[in-house]
Amino acid sequence: MPATSPGQSRTASRPVVARLRFRRALTLMLMTLVLPGSAQIAAGNRRVGRIAMRIWGGLVLTAVLLALVSWAFPKVAFFLFAKTVVLSFVRFLLIGLAIGFGYLLVDSWRLGDPLELRQKQRLFMTGLTTGVSLTVVGALLFAAHVVHVQGTFISAMFANAAVSEAHEGRYNVLLLGGDSGATRWGLRPDSITVASIDAETGRTVLFGLPRNLQNFTFAEGSVMAKQFPHGYNCDGCELNSLFTWALDHKKLFKGEKYPGVAATEQAVEGVTGLKINYFAMVNLSGFRHLVDAVGGVKLHVRDRIPKGALGDFDGKSYIEPGYRTLNGADTLWFARSRMAADDYSRMARQKCVMSAMLQQLSPKVVVLKIGDIAKASKAMVQTDLPQDDLDTFIDLALKARSEPIKTVSFVPPLIETYRPNIDKIQALVQKAIERSTEGKKKPAHKPAGNTTGGSYGDIHNGYTANSTEDLDSAC
Repeated sequence: MPATSPGQSRTASRPVVARLRFRRALTLMLMTLVLPGSAQIAAGNRRVGRIAMRIWGGLVLTAVLLALVSWAFPKVAFFLFAKTVVLSFVRFLLIGLAIGFGYLLVDSWRLGDPLELRQKQRLFMTGLTTGVSLTVVGALLFAAHVVHVQGTFISAMFANAAVSEAHEGRYNVLLLGGDSGATRWGLRPDSITVASIDAETGRTVLFGLPRNLQNFTFAEGSVMAKQFPHGYNCDGCELNSLFTWALDHKKLFKGEKYPGVAATEQAVEGVTGLKINYFAMVNLSGFRHLVDAVGGVKLHVRDRIPKGALGDFDGKSYIEPGYRTLNGADTLWFARSRMAADDYSRMARQKCVMSAMLQQLSPKVVVLKIGDIAKASKAMVQTDLPQDDLDTFIDLALKARSEPIKTVSFVPPLIETYRPNIDKIQALVQKAIERSTEGKKKPAHKPAGNTTGGSYGDIHNGYTANSTEDLDSAC
């Protein structure tokens, strides 16, 4: 058998050495991804590796503990991530992680001796390192951006005001919807609703007040009660006119940032007997931007809904019937159109939009669309909900998603809007709240009968969504 020369042995061993070097480079990269710092301990600066592993171990341990605590006590997570100080810390931590991870990945590429690899292997490792670095660092920087947007949004949207305690175990939030423009003096609410929320379970009752309610009294001892001791019974005095009345008499509301809201709150408290904790005022013209930001809202359109206002309808544009995912503009017309019906049918459709938004605006959607949501919301919503109570309402909102929403609207035939029976209204409020605490399961049946303007029912017999034990089944 012929002997192998030393030169032939070295030539044959070269592919083996090349493969070993390539595997070593891949292993160091994988070690960095799985356990940052381990590559440096194995083949580089051990001091750097130990520091990186300690930091990583501490972060993993902290994350696991937070996950366990949040699983056992979800409100802890809401509390932490609704605080701008915590969000700022998390943002800078993510930026630091991005820089550190980028350094470790590049260093692991260096430790793999790229110049000793074959050309194809060197190109592969360089491309892999670049791709992995961009992916990991990019993901961490994107997460830091999301956290920054959330913190900025919370600071801009929510007040640094005192927390309002629950009244008799409930938070009562006044929800106002309307628009302002060149032909309108300020924002004149077209939608007036009180969301009464159980402070423990999140079970919610929506009380709808018609914008044309007349001849009502105000909360005892309030500014408006002193101005109208015999009730709001002047010519043209309707509930939604209070907003502009207050703007014309700002001096009466010293220290109030939103005098129109204050006047409306005093009326709502006088009518319902509920003490209002907070308000949220939505500019409906900007509402469409929020809907677009979350990718639309799925609604059951039962009748053709004209897309246009009285005197401004082209006779051709409609939202067609069916289960449809509507964009912002069409959702707004669904909620506001009165051409094919009346104010009370519109109120019913507005409640269906509220229900759909609550069910479909999931935490995942919020995280993925936080930038667009924040941009739309800042231009659309004004509220006096304080930052320190935000975690409470996040918790309640998530609980409310699994509970039936009850509604009561003080409209015909239940209540005469021009001469309301205030005692009856307040009795209905208390009865609805008592029933909501029972936590009954959603009824399996769907409402039957005719629809008017896209809502079950009619003005003579009432609209199902305006007064129901389960709003979702009525929509």
